[in-house]
Amino acid sequence: MVSPAGRKGQLRARAMDFITSTAILPLLFGCVGIFGLLRLLQWLRARAYLRGAVVVITGATSGLGRECAKVFHASGAKLVLCGRNVEALEELARELIATPATKVQTHKPHTVTFDLADPGAIAVAAAQIVQCFGHVDILINNAGISYRGAIQDTAVDVDRKVMETNYFGPVALTKALLPGMIQRQQGHVVAISSVQGRISIPFRSAYAASKHATQAFFDCLRAELEQDQIAVTVVSPGYIHTNLSLNAVTANGSRYGAMDKNTAQGQSPTQVAQAVLAAVGRKQKDVVLADLQPSLAIYLRTLAPGLFFRLMASRARKEHKAKGS
Repeated sequence: MVSPAGRKGQLRARAMDFITSTAILPLLFGCVGIFGLLRLLQWLRARAYLRGAVVVITGATSGLGRECAKVFHASGAKLVLCGRNVEALEELARELIATPATKVQTHKPHTVTFDLADPGAIAVAAAQIVQCFGHVDILINNAGISYRGAIQDTAVDVDRKVMETNYFGPVALTKALLPGMIQRQQGHVVAISSVQGRISIPFRSAYAASKHATQAFFDCLRAELEQDQIAVTVVSPGYIHTNLSLNAVTANGSRYGAMDKNTAQGQSPTQVAQAVLAAVGRKQKDVVLADLQPSLAIYLRTLAPGLFFRLMASRARKEHKAKGS
């Protein structure tokens, strides 16, 4: 008489015989192989897409922009580095040129100095950008400024300053470079937004408003330009360990000058830059690069807005108490 344990062993053996004696096991291996092949083809296509492409990066001298310059340069892109500080741009260009050679052919970067917050500088800067290589393949709108303050204490001029740098500047530069892309029926526009373009947290009103506007504008742009074969990617990172909070403006327009705890514990800019490179290479439309908590908050805002609002009100009260103590 066969024991229960023996019967289980026999059933297990029969099950394994069934699997190995039919096409299931070969089919599983085949699926894994096909998936791996597709991933390889995707990777090769992304590398080919970026190699030799003319890539414009704003805000290239520090933080995420600087790291993006490094990874796109290493991928073989022809860079046009943009920023306000000519010395910092030239230093970055020299650093990239001095990078040890790899199997990928790299190119000498060009630099264009201008301030995105100056509306009168955009048209001239766009013309200089096009002159560098004759056209633009990929525009990465990365430059931005952050903000910390209470709404009732914030001068409207501060709101305008944040919107000018984070929204109107990138919009104006994009519009200035679009005609060439449309004429060539080829191009890619990238907007570095933020999780705060999806959700709003207390004491970040000007920044969140500028990023919400960015998300909306480039979502519209994507739909309108699909017929012209122009890709649009919006990347929404969470906190990144950069000097963004140090250089943030406050309610009266002064420099914040402090490293927030969340920023200090944020993602590495190198890691985020690699993710941006991958998103651009794959022509992804919308990418959130954030930890579990902010990612869940985005869904919570949509699926349970009442709960989300209560959580934000609670956060605001805690920050009020912390400032008052």
